[in-house]
Amino acid sequence: MSSIRPLIPLLLAAGILLGGNGLQSTLIALRGAQEGFSASDIGLIGTFYFAGFLLGCLAITRIMKAVGHIRAFSALAAIASAGTLLLVLVPNPVMWCAVRFAGGFCFAGLFTIVESWLNSGVSNRDRARVLAIYRMVDTGSVTGAQFLIPIFGAGGFTIFAIMSIMITLSLVPVSLGDRSNPTPPEDVKLDLARVWRISPLGCFGCIAVGVTNSAFRTLSPVYAEQIGMSVADVVTFVSVGIFGGAIIQYPLGYLSDRWDRRRVLLMTTCCAMFSALALVFIAGSNPLLNFVIIFIFGCFAMPLYSLSAAHSNDRADTGEFVLINAALMLFYSFGAIGGPFAASTAMQYFGPSALFVFSAVVYAIFIAVILYRMQARSGVPAGKRSRFTALLRTSTIFARLAKRNGDSDGPGTS
Repeated sequence: MSSIRPLIPLLLAAGILLGGNGLQSTLIALRGAQEGFSASDIGLIGTFYFAGFLLGCLAITRIMKAVGHIRAFSALAAIASAGTLLLVLVPNPVMWCAVRFAGGFCFAGLFTIVESWLNSGVSNRDRARVLAIYRMVDTGSVTGAQFLIPIFGAGGFTIFAIMSIMITLSLVPVSLGDRSNPTPPEDVKLDLARVWRISPLGCFGCIAVGVTNSAFRTLSPVYAEQIGMSVADVVTFVSVGIFGGAIIQYPLGYLSDRWDRRRVLLMTTCCAMFSALALVFIAGSNPLLNFVIIFIFGCFAMPLYSLSAAHSNDRADTGEFVLINAALMLFYSFGAIGGPFAASTAMQYFGPSALFVFSAVVYAIFIAVILYRMQARSGVPAGKRSRFTALLRTSTIFARLAKRNGDSDGPGTS
C-alpha cells in the first residue's frame, strides 16, 4: 500500500473530475429540456462534446510537452470550470455547443494528464491494483455524483456552481500532491489503417459502441424525462445503466477468454439489442420496469467496447497492446461524434423510445458484421488469445496504464 500512497492525490483528482463530468452530461440534458431545447439540440450539444474530446486526445501531449503536467492541468481545469458557469449564464444552444466542445477538449486533456501521471508513477507490480482502484473510482464517482441533481435541483444556479467547484477542487490534490511533474509521454502516433487490417471486426465494434453508448449517455436523461420520470428517477435510470455495465464486464471477460471471443461478442450484442427493444415495447412509462431493463441493457451494452478491444488484441502481434487500444479509442470517438445527433434526430420525429430503437438497429448491423466475420475468418485458438482487460474510454493514455507485464508500447507509439 505504501507504494500506492503517492498516487492517492491523483486518484482523488480523477474521482472529482470523473464525477463532475458525469454530472454535467446528465444535467445538460435535463436543464436543456427545461430551457426549451429540442431533443436534436441536446443531441447536437453531445456531438460537439465528443468532437472536442477527440481533438483533445490528439492535441494534449503537445500541450504537456510545452508547459508540463501541472500547468497543463491547471489551465484546462480553469477553462472547464469557467465553461460550466457560462452554461448557466448563457442558456443558448449555440453557446452550449461551443462550451461543450471546449469542455470535451479540456476533459480529454485532464484525463490524459492524470492517466499519464499514474502510468509514470505505478510499478508493474502494482499496476493491477491501481487499475482496480481507478475503475472503482470511475464507477463510484460517476454514479454517485448523479444524485447531486435531485438534491440541489436541475434548475437555478446552484448545481452549476457545485460542478464548477468540483472541477476547481481537482486542482488541490494535483497542486499539493506529488510534484515530480514527470516527463510528458510521446505523441500517440496512430496507424488506423493498419489496426483496421488487423481486426476489422474490433474496429467496427468500437465505432458501433461509440454510436450507441454516446447516444445513451447524452440522451437517456431526455428519454427518462419525456416518459414522465421525476428528476430523482431520471438520475437513477442513468446510474443503474452505468452500474450494470461496470459489474458484468469481468464475468463476460472471463467467459470470452475461454470461448471464441466472437461468440461472446455476438451473444452480448444480441442481449443488448433485445434489452433495448424491451425498453421500447415492454417498459412503457413504469419507472421500476425501466430501471430493471436499463440495468440489463447496461450489463450488455457497456462491456462491448472492452470485448471488441480484446478481440482486436487477439489478432495483434506481441507488444502491440498500446498501439491497438489507442487506435480503438479513436474509432470509438468517431462513432461517438455521430451517435448523439443521429439518435436525437430520430427522437425528434418519432418520440423518446426512438433512442432505443436507434440503438437496436445499430446492434443489429453489428450482429450482421459479426456473423459475416465469423464466416470469413477462423477463430483465434484458445492458447493464443490475449487476456481480457476492462478498458475505460477516458483517454488514449489509458492503454499504456492498462498494458500487461511484458507488453511494450509497440511501434509507432513512442
